[in-house]
Amino acid sequence: MVSKIYISQRSMGYMANRCKYWLERVGNREMVGFGMNGTPMYLDRPDFPFSAIRYKETTPELQALYEKQKGDWRLLTKEEKKTLYRANFCQTYAEFQAPTGEWMEVIGYALIFCCLGVWLFIIESLTIHKSPESFKPAWVRAQMRRQIDLQVNPITGLASNWDYEKEDWKVKKWNTPSNPFIKCPDDDD
Repeated sequence: MVSKIYISQRSMGYMANRCKYWLERVGNREMVGFGMNGTPMYLDRPDFPFSAIRYKETTPELQALYEKQKGDWRLLTKEEKKTLYRANFCQTYAEFQAPTGEWMEVIGYALIFCCLGVWLFIIESLTIHKSPESFKPAWVRAQMRRQIDLQVNPITGLASNWDYEKEDWKVKKWNTPSNPFIKCPDDDD
């Protein structure tokens, strides 16, 4: 049996120079096509619909069905047709292309990692990261007083909007900061 399959497949050019290697792994399954890349293996894939070997090994019952299928297919029962299909293929197209639900697991893990990242950020911002003292309002006013006293950027900057005679802003708009020289309760002396 093996030699007959080997000779027929060798004449078709399937086995190349690895015949003994593949024949040991294929067993008693019949090689029926080229398959993917010419290797005699079974795969359920939509881009390679016909695999190189049958799914099940040939038994005497299947051999009788193979002989019967060579005749009129109307004489085959529905169960015999299903048996023939399952001998050739493991799954139908609908079975191997059905969604597996794997995407839910991936999204679940992604959400868990995002949640962990948010919790780490919250913990870090509450315990480790504290705003520097230079961000406190008293420090900001002191820095603004210093810039006005030093007349930093007198043409277009902060000092250009300060009236040094009245000790107040020249024009007050909605976004003009409060007067930095007015004493506040949180100012340190």
